[in-house]
Amino acid sequence: MEELLIVDGVWKKFGDKVVLKNVSLVVHSGEVVGLLGPNGAGKTTLLRIISGVLKPDQGRVSIKGFNPVDSKARALIGFCPQEPGLIADLTGFENMLFYARLQGLDGKSVIKRIKELLEVMGLTKDADRLVRKYSGGMKKKLGLATTLIHDPEILILDEPTTGMDPGVRREVWRIIEEERERGKGILIATHYMEEADALSDRVYIIDQGRIIASGSPEELKSKYAPSSVIIVEFYKQPRDLEGVLQKTGLKYIVDGDKVRIHSSDPDRDVPGIVALIHEEGGTIKTLHVAKPTLEDVFLKLTGRRIE
Repeated sequence: MEELLIVDGVWKKFGDKVVLKNVSLVVHSGEVVGLLGPNGAGKTTLLRIISGVLKPDQGRVSIKGFNPVDSKARALIGFCPQEPGLIADLTGFENMLFYARLQGLDGKSVIKRIKELLEVMGLTKDADRLVRKYSGGMKKKLGLATTLIHDPEILILDEPTTGMDPGVRREVWRIIEEERERGKGILIATHYMEEADALSDRVYIIDQGRIIASGSPEELKSKYAPSSVIIVEFYKQPRDLEGVLQKTGLKYIVDGDKVRIHSSDPDRDVPGIVALIHEEGGTIKTLHVAKPTLEDVFLKLTGRRIE
């Protein structure tokens, strides 16, 4: 596989705050690379540097050997920010045509390309509607379509499915997988563990501006996560849930009416956990043992969950 994108030792500072600290990563052709981390970890800043919107204070970014600010590099990249830069008073089709012309594209072949992308995104019947009347999910899909208009070799996607309902999110995943199969190199910044796990060939976990781990999802889970996770859902939470969980001596994540408890030996730990819950007046709706996720990896590495 060809190295399409290289980030080497990038630092970025805003005022007194260091946002990126010696960040390095690589994206090859035909792979999806996930940049997984909480909001505020530095993901968007890094993507803006890669796309040439910002300059790093130190380090370098190479797009097939070109600097991101080089016009040749810009032609290779399709950057989809968190909030697509759509023009509300134009239709979906007109927005696509506008971005095509920004890329220097024109003629009948462009019209054909626009219609193909609108079909892929499921937006054909809404092509002549003003974008101001689009839902959030429709705007995200149109933004992705404008990113693909010039058929770039490298896709840089910043939280591409934030705010989408599960059905629309799956549609976007399918599109991303199809682009990977076409040989594109794709970098996705996300805080959704399921998204990073489902799509990524490799994942870089970023926290407080620093890459703290990297590898395939399975490699990361094997290296950092527990062998099992005990998932408890409550009808009624214990009076002192945090106290109960701390008494187990195990790492845990509280998620509403559920908790995820890390365990290397569920047969040993489950009876004690159940007893502690009942002692504090809790009632259990479900309890089952599952495989770990990338969120469990993040918890192991940082001591907290991804927010």
